[in-house]
Amino acid sequence: MTASPLFPPAVPLRIVIPGGSGLLGRILTSRFRSAGHHVVILSRNVESPGLLWDGRTLGDWAAALDGADVVINLAGRSVDCRYDARHREEILWSRVDSTRVIGEAIALAARPPRVWLQASTATIYAHRYDAPNDEHTGIIGGDEPGVPEEWRFSIDVARAWEQALDDAPAPHTRKVKMRTAMVMAAGSGGAMHALLRHVRLGFGRFGDGRQYMSWIHEHDFVRAIAWLIAREEIEGVVNVAAPNPIPNREFLDVIRDAWGSATPLAMPASGWLLELGAFLIRTEPELVLKSRRVVPARLLESGFTFDFPAWPEAARDLCEETRGWHQERIW
Repeated sequence: MTASPLFPPAVPLRIVIPGGSGLLGRILTSRFRSAGHHVVILSRNVESPGLLWDGRTLGDWAAALDGADVVINLAGRSVDCRYDARHREEILWSRVDSTRVIGEAIALAARPPRVWLQASTATIYAHRYDAPNDEHTGIIGGDEPGVPEEWRFSIDVARAWEQALDDAPAPHTRKVKMRTAMVMAAGSGGAMHALLRHVRLGFGRFGDGRQYMSWIHEHDFVRAIAWLIAREEIEGVVNVAAPNPIPNREFLDVIRDAWGSATPLAMPASGWLLELGAFLIRTEPELVLKSRRVVPARLLESGFTFDFPAWPEAARDLCEETRGWHQERIW
């Protein structure tokens, strides 16, 4: 799909993206730079382009926020891992510490950013099938009956992450908590790559397949970020997700059809197969079993329209782009 302009060309912005060397940061950086904006990346990786920071303490990098128009904090250890004790600690503190220290840098800035878009997660909502979670009536998770106790960890992380933003002293900067669903991007890396590999290996639904999967196409993700930057009246919690989550069984069947898989099998991933499937996509079973029925009420109420509101069209577009870019690397 042809990328539409993100902002009027006459209004270039200075955008700082902590954690910008990851998949979502690379997607945003490419699109914003193509639209004529100046992007500065903060990264803990010495081999990544941009400014080096440790995500915990103030340093020379803080000067980049002084005079910036926008800061988009995506920093945080990937959750594509098994949740052992070390990984749990890294997941939590990489998010809380980076958010805290960005707030410290903004407090010291003579010209603080106009808007701070802070990554959060749609996982904060309760596991449920009965109704969708929007920003107005959605139920925060952690106390659902009948779910594994270890699922509480993700909720605790999300709460602490958002609390760090609330606690940050930035009175002249608009704050937006982006409760983002899975961003589905073409090519290698990310959730789409992992789920496509799962399907091509002959696996079907995870568990009973009833759990809802919330998602957003990478194209609409970028457009939603641009929309939130431009709409000065929007602050607080915003669900960044497509408006039509669907059950896991249907979600994976759509990927299989969109790819045109000749694999005759679609073995449900349950029991040891579920553990194997989670291992193959380098994650915890929670991330594929929890029902994330999340919808973007505030984006829709503000007038935002999705180019990919439904999963079948989104999956076809992503599979087509994946084939065209690097089909040979899908495994």
